[in-house]
This record gives sequence, C-alpha cells and structure tokens, in this order.
Amino acid sequence: MKVAPVLRALAEFPEVKQTLVHTGQHYDAAMSEIFFRQLEIPEPDFNLGVGSGSHSDQVARVMLAFEPILREQKPDLVLVYGDVNSTVAAALVCSKLGIRLGHVEAGLRSRDRSMPEEINRLLTDQLADLLFTPSSDGDENLAREGIEGSKIHRVGNVMIDTLVRLLPRAEKEFSPKVAGPYALVTLHRPSNVDDLAWLRELLGTLIHLSGELSVIFPVHPRTRKALHTIGVAESNGHLRLLDPLPYLEFLALQRQAAFVITDSGGIQEETTFLGIPCLTVRENTERPITITQGTNQLVGRDLTRLQIAAAEILRGKPAAESTKVRIPLWDGHAAQRIARIVTSDACHQSET
Repeated sequence: MKVAPVLRALAEFPEVKQTLVHTGQHYDAAMSEIFFRQLEIPEPDFNLGVGSGSHSDQVARVMLAFEPILREQKPDLVLVYGDVNSTVAAALVCSKLGIRLGHVEAGLRSRDRSMPEEINRLLTDQLADLLFTPSSDGDENLAREGIEGSKIHRVGNVMIDTLVRLLPRAEKEFSPKVAGPYALVTLHRPSNVDDLAWLRELLGTLIHLSGELSVIFPVHPRTRKALHTIGVAESNGHLRLLDPLPYLEFLALQRQAAFVITDSGGIQEETTFLGIPCLTVRENTERPITITQGTNQLVGRDLTRLQIAAAEILRGKPAAESTKVRIPLWDGHAAQRIARIVTSDACHQSET
C-alpha cells in the first residue's frame, strides 16, 4: 500500500529508472501476491524470498541477499518503507555501502522499545539521508533526535494515497455480505497473539460483543496458529473468523464497519481518514495524531474499557471529538511530493 503510489509517481519522471526489490518477508500468497495484483504493482525485478523466521534471522537474510543486488545495480538512492525488518536490513546495507537512503513514513515513535518495530524505526531514521514524514509529530520526533532539518520532508501519508485511489473501486466491486451493523477486527502483533492467556480473554470479549452485533475477524496467519493452539478453529455464532482478505475486500469491509478493533498502525490511519471509530488494543501508538485529530482510542489491555468504548459507539457517541478534522497533507498526493523531492535531490547530487 505504501510502495504502489510512489512507484506510480516516480514513473512520471522518464529520467528515473526504478528497480523493485521484494524481500519476501511477507510470504503468504494472500498477504503478498494478491496485494501486488490489486494495487497494480509490477512484477518485482528481484524477489529475495526471505520468508518467515526470527527478527534477527530475517534481518540477516535480507542483508545477505540485498547486498549483491546493490553492488550490481549501483543505485543513486534506495527507498525503504515503514518499520518492518526488511526496512532496517536494507538501511544497514545501504549505510555500509555508502548508498543514499530515503525512508518513507519516517519519524513515527511509540516510545516503547519492547516493540521490534520501534527499534527498526529508530535505526532506519538515523541512517537515512531523506526522511519523508506523514505528519508534524514525525518532524518533531526527528528534530528531538538530532536529525538535520534539511533531511526532513513532511509529505503526508502514502497509505492514504492508495486508499483514496482504490476506495471507489472497492465500494463498487465488493459489498459486505453482513446483515446489520458489524465490528471489524484485526490482530497480529506478538503482544496480543503470542500471549495465549491474554488472547483467550480477548477472544472471550469478542464472543461476548458478538451478542450485540456481528464481529468479522479476518485472521492473520500468525494469529490463526495461536487460535488453533488455544482450541479455537472455527467461527462462533456472530463471531466470524475469515481467512486473510485482499486489500480491496478489506477496505470495503472497513468502510462500512460500525467500528474497528485492531492493533495495526496502518488501520489506525485508514479509519481516521474514513471517519470510522477505531479501538486499538495496545498500550501506545506510534501514530498519536490518529488520537488527537482522528477517531482512534487506545484501550490497551483493559477489556472492560474495550467493552465500554464499543457500547458508547453503538449508542452513537463518537470515538473522538474531532472526527471531522482532516489531517494536513493526508490528501492522496503524498507520493507526488516524494517524487518531486527525489528528483530534485538527484539533480542536486549530480551537481555536487
């Protein structure tokens, strides 16, 4: 969802040659190949096929496979996205080889170093030459960490670029087959799905909630494995467990949901843009703007708070006072701003 609009925007500049590297970190077909088709991303020039593994294992595999590609291709700039293991792995290789690095979605901070993604964000931003932030809090975080202001570029949110472009198609082609109001659930973070005792309690709350409205739960492969371990393999009444959904189908479901329960950063952003109440099952978020200017609420591990918040939404109380506020630069044109900065930077580097 992040790379697609940037690829498209840079394609408007004939002087730019793009090479797409897919690390294969997200290796499930439903999580990767279908997304490539729906988002109209071209076939990758290189697929590293890294697959699953521990954090260290994934980072090491990406580094080992990516370095020969950089030595062969000799790019002027490498763009990395988000906060996954592939992001920091590619950043480390670029740093070692002296290749300029751009980080799309820079500056986000949860201030929770127990989250692997936070470590990935911190390291990548320290190594990057161009830091593309989605919102003002990202700029402030980077300045606080000593990043030179000339490297920081607030461009907006590329996730929203993809949403704006594909929402009409999602609404036209996919109509949620659910009678009455429903809640949409996604859970995949280790803090929620690897702690089996907590997952069992959380699932019990979702089953209880499904007595009030349908609960639609597309299940991430990691989460599916955990549910099998605790003896939950099938839907339970109005709690419907689905296989992972492609982007368009999920977006259509999200658009019509009464509210969303999630631990995903991207969904916090999408629901804010769509004006859909979002209950985030985490103690913190690297996207605080979705709380201060959006529809997001942190409920942490407080299941009573989760139930109360859901009840308030169903009674018609908005999830936030500022649900009508639009976040600056979340307008569908972030990738175009990135493309202009990248090409301008390339001209500057060639002159120097």
